[in-house]
Amino acid sequence: MRRLRLLMRSVRVRLLLIALLPMLVLMPLLLGFATWRWSNQIDGLLISKVNGDLTIADQYLARLTATSGELLDAVAQSVRFRSALTAGSTADFLAQERTRLGLDFLYLAGFDGRSGFTPADWPVIRGALQGQWQSAVDILDADQLDALSPGLAARAAIPLVATEAAVPATRSIETRGMIIHSAAPVTLPDGQRAVLVGGRLLNRNLDFIDTINALVYRKQSLPEGSQGTATLFLEDVRISTNVRLFENVRALGTRVSAEVRGLVLGRGETWLDRAFVVNDWYISAYEPILDSRGQRAGMLYVGFLETPFRQAKRQSVLALGGAFLLIAALSVPIFLRWAGRIFRPLESMTQTIAMVEQGDLAARNRPQDASGEIARVASHLDSLLDQVQERDRQLRHWGESLEAKVEERTADLREANRRLEQTTERLIVSEKLAAVGEITASVAHEINNPVAVIQGNLDLARTLLGDQARPVDEEFRLIDDQVYRIGVIVSKLLQFARPEEYSGAAGLVSPAEVLSDCLVLTRHQIEAAGVKAATRLDSTGEVRMSRTELQQVLVNLILNAVQAMPGGGRLSLTAEDAPDGVLLTAEDTGTGIPPELQSRIFDPFFTTKLAQGTGLGLSISHQLVNRAGGSITVQSKPGQGSRFEIFLPSPAAS
Repeated sequence: MRRLRLLMRSVRVRLLLIALLPMLVLMPLLLGFATWRWSNQIDGLLISKVNGDLTIADQYLARLTATSGELLDAVAQSVRFRSALTAGSTADFLAQERTRLGLDFLYLAGFDGRSGFTPADWPVIRGALQGQWQSAVDILDADQLDALSPGLAARAAIPLVATEAAVPATRSIETRGMIIHSAAPVTLPDGQRAVLVGGRLLNRNLDFIDTINALVYRKQSLPEGSQGTATLFLEDVRISTNVRLFENVRALGTRVSAEVRGLVLGRGETWLDRAFVVNDWYISAYEPILDSRGQRAGMLYVGFLETPFRQAKRQSVLALGGAFLLIAALSVPIFLRWAGRIFRPLESMTQTIAMVEQGDLAARNRPQDASGEIARVASHLDSLLDQVQERDRQLRHWGESLEAKVEERTADLREANRRLEQTTERLIVSEKLAAVGEITASVAHEINNPVAVIQGNLDLARTLLGDQARPVDEEFRLIDDQVYRIGVIVSKLLQFARPEEYSGAAGLVSPAEVLSDCLVLTRHQIEAAGVKAATRLDSTGEVRMSRTELQQVLVNLILNAVQAMPGGGRLSLTAEDAPDGVLLTAEDTGTGIPPELQSRIFDPFFTTKLAQGTGLGLSISHQLVNRAGGSITVQSKPGQGSRFEIFLPSPAAS
């Protein structure tokens, strides 16, 4: 261990560390930070891309839904449909139109609706009966599907596949169907109003989902190796997807994770993050699908494989690390070679100094080549050592002759030095306080002028702008508050520097009455902080002190106690007669004052409130009490609160 410490003190080791620190420590840290930032930027770009992909898919689904309603309305308003209604061939016409439009069901209904489809239950049908075509996504159960078209429920049924991290399922098959539900108003030949209702089933509608995938992830829109996917969910079940469970088997019936379900279906928010989809990690985007009643009926998903991007980032990091190691391997030997030219003369000087420290004042460097800067330093060191050796000889001689004289004067000098130190300490304190007072007064007076200009111009701006100043009323109010705060600080500075200018007439006052008035002045701060104040005003005596000054001292102690109890507490205030005077106490249950700070709390400008105070409150209070012939003391324990005591002498005692 000692050898290691000596090695670390070596000039060679230190210079090596200085030379290699940027290359072997700072550069890896910088590269690591840059790589981390770059990786985060890439992740952000991927999230932005998948968000844009989701927007395209959402717009396609919305357009497909709207187009279905528009086409149905065109059929309902067509001449051919009116002719079919008049001729009584409505069923044949609707069968032909259903095939032509690629619908899974198409029927005509009146105000009484159709079996299982009461208009009042379906906002789409209800809105069409009111004269406006409607189109939305709806969920139907198996009976409702078969009522629309026999065999439609069998087409919609999807067996559920056990999926890791999904919410536990209570059924083995999804029998419900998600449809695009459209309706358009129709006027019958007899003048009655009816509705033409049609739609298509989205369960197992692979053409629909493949169209979305082809639209969102066109060729070369993703890097090689990545794959775009799209999925339509009925609640959390995949009912139409191009995600593969196996090579040629689509992942129909698999379910989304509980985490995604909770965010998208539970809270109605959009998921934009990486997610595990069936059997791999994807950069994923999910959004809720609302049915005609505004309920969250399912989800729309788009995403692409994360693996190629993760591999590309890993390869980039490895390439960057390899380049750094190669550069370090080539450059470190060069650094060491250059540093070696510095090591030798420095080590020689170190050895010479060590020999001199051991008492060999004749040791010298004697450099061979004095052309370099360090060699010249070595030569100068030899010259200095020559002078040191000569001075040492002279000092020894002088020391021997002076030793006797020094011994004679030692006792006198010690005593004189002690008195001088005491006097000097008092003088320094007086000079410092006087200088601080003069500077403080000068600075305070100088601040007052620009503050007055600021306030005056602010009032002028508010007057000139009139109603136009309303948008910045809050900013003007903040400026007023800060100008007022500056004024308060300046006032305290002037009071500290010129206390005699701020003293009032020193008359006879009742401390108990002043304390009672102070409670009224500070009641708002006490109640706002949740502090309970208890008073005991037994004093009947009077003291000779300015009422304003005593009020300032007590208000300062009360506010300090309130600030020491941010979470609430108890403040006890008493005024009682004491021998030759009155004793005032303020005791709180706050945070207390550490013992090492209790001796400094009355010093000017000392504060533990950082930017919240000037550090003059207790100092001014101390001055005011002392000038009245009294004293102020503190007793405090951290965590248990503080107790301030003020003793003011009676007029007879003073």
